[in-house]
Amino acid sequence: MTEQDDRLIRLEETVAYQTKTIDELSEQLAEQWKLTEQMRVKLDRLTERFLMLEEQSRDAIPVTKPPHF
Repeated sequence: MTEQDDRLIRLEETVAYQTKTIDELSEQLAEQWKLTEQMRVKLDRLTERFLMLEEQSRDAIPVTKPPHF
């Protein structure tokens, strides 16, 4: 083998390793995106529920001054 052959093999190995790494990172990014979307949906639901409960409690308990005032 010549020096150029060795160099070419190292470059091909590097490209193969980087391609594998990019594929793994892409899969991880897709998983994180899916998880982020699920969490956003849950947060939206919780926010809506919180606002609804807050509004219900405002109607149920009248705002009055405490007896010591």
